[in-house]
Amino acid sequence: MEHDGEMPPPIPSHATPAEADAAADDWAARDDFEESPAGSHSHPPPPAAAAAEEEARETSPPAPPAQDIKEIQSTLQSLELQPTDVQHDSAQMEAAERNRKRHLNVVFIGHVDAGKSTAGGQILFLSGQVDDRTIQKYEKEAKDKSRESWYMAYIMDTNEEERAKGKTVEVGRAHFETETTRFTILDAPGHKSYVPNMISGASQADIGVLVISARKGEFETGYERGGQTREHVLLAKTLGVSKLIVVINKMDDPTVGWSKERYDEIEGKMTPFLKSSGYNVKKDVQFLPISGLLGANMKTRMDKSTCSWWNGPCLFEIMDCIEVPLRDPKGPVRMPIMDKYKDMGTVVMGKIESGTISEGDNLVVMPNKANVKVISVYCDEDKVRSAAPGENVRVKLSGIEEEDIAAGFVLSNVGNPVGAVSEFNAQLQILELLDNAIFTAGYKAVLHIHSVVEECEIVDLIEEIDLKRKKESDPKKKKPKRKPLFVKNGAVVVCRVQVSNLICIENFSDSPQLGRFTLRTEGKTIAVGKVVAVPPSGSATFKA
Repeated sequence: MEHDGEMPPPIPSHATPAEADAAADDWAARDDFEESPAGSHSHPPPPAAAAAEEEARETSPPAPPAQDIKEIQSTLQSLELQPTDVQHDSAQMEAAERNRKRHLNVVFIGHVDAGKSTAGGQILFLSGQVDDRTIQKYEKEAKDKSRESWYMAYIMDTNEEERAKGKTVEVGRAHFETETTRFTILDAPGHKSYVPNMISGASQADIGVLVISARKGEFETGYERGGQTREHVLLAKTLGVSKLIVVINKMDDPTVGWSKERYDEIEGKMTPFLKSSGYNVKKDVQFLPISGLLGANMKTRMDKSTCSWWNGPCLFEIMDCIEVPLRDPKGPVRMPIMDKYKDMGTVVMGKIESGTISEGDNLVVMPNKANVKVISVYCDEDKVRSAAPGENVRVKLSGIEEEDIAAGFVLSNVGNPVGAVSEFNAQLQILELLDNAIFTAGYKAVLHIHSVVEECEIVDLIEEIDLKRKKESDPKKKKPKRKPLFVKNGAVVVCRVQVSNLICIENFSDSPQLGRFTLRTEGKTIAVGKVVAVPPSGSATFKA
């Protein structure tokens, strides 16, 4: 309010309409020609207006004291957002970004009932993300269902179907921090019916925690042919999980009793299998015993009275020290979209695989080539100015409607967008075909690549690669390509893959995260592969 503190004269409730109009006109006249503050260059009011003003002063109530006016003005000023407040918020945001710890996505994988959700829940409890009262509530809930040992899993398994069945269905997501690292936990389902969901979780992960049950009979079930321990390890390696922590869980079980012999037996069987899956066991894999239910050897090292033979680190220490390959923050922006929703605009969720996304950036959503502007960026629950590769983010966009986005679309640079193709060449390793199936041109399967799930067809087998002869032969001597009609289990083949819709992919050599994939059919992973050639820029297919 810029005028003096005078208020219009009250209009008596018994006044006639004419009197009310006159009073209103009188106030309007005074307001238009009110005396200007000292120092202003306004003209003085005309005599008629001055007379009317004098008459109004006699009938109006006295003006409030100057002190009250100052109080009103200071109150109004305090309600306004001052530039200093904006600067303060901006400084806070910058300080928060400077102090941000490194971020890693960790996926919990393994056979059904190995204890993945329980271990994840225990981590959240030990890191202070869940309070005692909530734990007591879950304990009571689990006891009422005669499932006393499930209560820790309830932290990660949040929906009723998962709690009733004791099986993880969706990929659970939660956050916790250690001294040096922020972690996003991805709790993948272990049941073979939900492997596509496990693939979705593992495709976002930097490191994996393979949970194995030491209980008598449970390790064997998961490790035998058809068990999810084997399939999950192969998928994790294919999907880019470069480091693996193998936690041998349920060591407190009466059938185990923290037995070193049982621990050594499991490690001895897993080591050759991990090597055959492509892991360098000495550099990229670490084993340790834990009890997810009791929290033993997780946040703090094992007490010798519990397990006298273990001298190694605890789980938190290993996770804190683990090194993963650095990504390029100055590379081209690549963010596969996992999910989207409406919230005062269009919001997309995903993991930044390459480049940096900042407020105000102009980007493009592929494959529909929609130009968008970044309104805001959120890491976890914090609003940030920019986010680097490896961060799980929510990005609010303008310029596109939520219904025009689907999972598998990719946010990328306007000047260097990701390719959108309907066919590509790939190097495939055949793992295990269905009984009586022949892998040849015309073979159909479901393709999983980053957040894309599409039906595909093998349209041509280009070359079979003989790995043994390749190792033995002189690299300078080029041998003629062996174009096969069909291949069997264990074969490595270069083939052309075709899909019905446009998908966003890149050569594995340019972007491993957007160039590695799996083929599944009838609930079984039959092959893993990498993209080795895509059509020329601007074209969706290879020209004949």
